Amino acid sequence: MASKTSPFLFSGPVSSADKLSIVHLKRDLQIPTILKEHDEDDEGYTEGKVVNTRFGSFPHTTLIGLPWGSQVRASKVDTGSRGRRVKGQDKKRKREESVPEGPNKTPKLEDDEADASTPTTTKEESEVVAASSGFIHLLPPTPENWTSSLPHRTQVVYTPDYSYILHRIRARPGTQIIEAGAGSGSFTHASARAAFSGYPGSEGTNGSATKKRKLGKVWSFEFHEQRHEKLQKEIQDHGLEGIVQITHRDVCEGGFLVDGQSPGAESIFLDLPAPWLALPHLSRSRPPKSACGSNPASPTDDTTPFISPLNPTTPVHICTFSPCIEQVQRTISVLRKLGWVDIQMVELSQKRFEIRRERIGIANGTERGLQLTPASVDEALARLMEVEGTFKAFHENGEKVESNKKDKVNPNNREKIMESLVERKVYKEGRLVHRTEPEVKTHTSYLVFAILPIEWSEEDERKAREKWEVEMRVEDEVKVEDGGEVKMNKKARKKAAAEARKAAAAGVKAEGGDDPTEVKVEET
Repeated sequence: MASKTSPFLFSGPVSSADKLSIVHLKRDLQIPTILKEHDEDDEGYTEGKVVNTRFGSFPHTTLIGLPWGSQVRASKVDTGSRGRRVKGQDKKRKREESVPEGPNKTPKLEDDEADASTPTTTKEESEVVAASSGFIHLLPPTPENWTSSLPHRTQVVYTPDYSYILHRIRARPGTQIIEAGAGSGSFTHASARAAFSGYPGSEGTNGSATKKRKLGKVWSFEFHEQRHEKLQKEIQDHGLEGIVQITHRDVCEGGFLVDGQSPGAESIFLDLPAPWLALPHLSRSRPPKSACGSNPASPTDDTTPFISPLNPTTPVHICTFSPCIEQVQRTISVLRKLGWVDIQMVELSQKRFEIRRERIGIANGTERGLQLTPASVDEALARLMEVEGTFKAFHENGEKVESNKKDKVNPNNREKIMESLVERKVYKEGRLVHRTEPEVKTHTSYLVFAILPIEWSEEDERKAREKWEVEMRVEDEVKVEDGGEVKMNKKARKKAAAEARKAAAAGVKAEGGDDPTEVKVEET
């Protein structure tokens, strides 16, 4: 088993130190954070490692050990302590008054000798005090939460797209998946969870002494060096290095082999600007030159042996992710030349539905979904009498009447809200309505799906016929049993009935009689 368990696969019931957590601020704003018990980076807070948000500051010590989904109140953090560091930790550079002797002379540090002899003191962390307002929710690191909070380096494949893609390319535990164009790593994390069936070294732990478990793996490729390095670091921090292998390569030129070995892929996802240039490398045998076009890096050289990156024993499912319809046309053209079948193009469109209850009334406060109109004649009459009484008192006495306002109770205070929820069950009042967006405002990309069947030659057909003999079944229309009784099947009975009707009609016509209206054939 791997020494580090990924929180994306087994997050556990509570948050823990040195593991990734998602700080949820609102629906469209989440922050990924690796929780630390101590401030190893020495950011200067006396409370230790702190997450600063628009809703307050949250020390990591208040987030560790909480059940997922917990609401966490903000804390009072001494932000001024960042400027009061321990002496000897901050060193300022000092300019020499005289002209330096050489152009590359190193600046001298202030109090260098004194600081070298001064031992580094450990800063004591103060106790955390809860603030009066501000809170966040603590969520587990799932691929869905990671997609909403990851640092964007490229266009991201969002949850509606990759959930449908993984379903169409038949991704399941034990599948070998090729991903080209890893980018920000959204699809990488989702496909790692879909293909996971165990860590390397656990092949024989499936309860069978003879059959080994098939371990799933994601073979990811990224041509941009900086994005490759950042994604490699994220995979290591998230404990997925045994399930995801990232290679820095341009697959349109270098292909999909890893260290000269075939990944044996069964599912493929290409998020490339020109996926048709990479398709010739995804063949079971050396592709013809006519299908490779003008790409000089296509595997058409007969001097080197061709190694297919695909699984030779199963059909291979592929999906390409292209934002323009011109890319789709060229991709489909190359797929047909290379023998891919069942080619389909799909576009996913998302609409939001708003579901709420419409309640009418002016005595329930300013709640969401409430129409501030009187619910009945009595309520309207009471409100008019109150307004007229206040108006009359003001003109008679010359003073504004405030006694009635003092007697009123705020309908939005905690007591009134709990009373409306428990006693009145206000969430069941009103009319339940739902509305959808009038038009689709977003377009992600076009998804092209195809299947590459197993190669089947004439030799394979001959061997199959020798192994499994094909017997043609011929149904006898009439069977004679041992007792001499004739037994007909349904087809023979219909045929006999038709012939009997023709014979009867011919006999009646010869005798000059009327046509028969019904001819009965006795069936046995």
